[in-house]
Amino acid sequence: MKTTILLLLLFGLSLTCLQAQTKDASQIKKGMIKVTVLYPNGEGKTFDMDYYTKKHMPLMAKFFDLKVYNIDKGIAGGISDAPVPFLAIGYLYFDKLADYEKALALHVKEIRADFPNYTNSTPLIQISEVVE
Repeated sequence: MKTTILLLLLFGLSLTCLQAQTKDASQIKKGMIKVTVLYPNGEGKTFDMDYYTKKHMPLMAKFFDLKVYNIDKGIAGGISDAPVPFLAIGYLYFDKLADYEKALALHVKEIRADFPNYTNSTPLIQISEVVE
């Protein structure tokens, strides 16, 4: 029973986004640092996915000298007819946390200045270590 519920949850959650990848996902290795940028949905929130994929994320790839990044486009919540919790999610991968911190310090003003070009949602950031 628990396995069935878990599979249903995983299946339901897997339907909540469309993912685009920039390069071969095999470059993502255990121990890497993943910076997740979540753009919450809400009343009046907008997101220009075309700008984000064609301009903003390539700019981030340049600023951070990224080997790989991924983009999710929210399309539904975890259950039928539930609103999407996040309009989009961006993933940036680094070998070391210091690589991210150094580039962010150099480009934070430019990054923030680009937000209004594609969204009015304030992003949430999570830094994680890739476990598997």
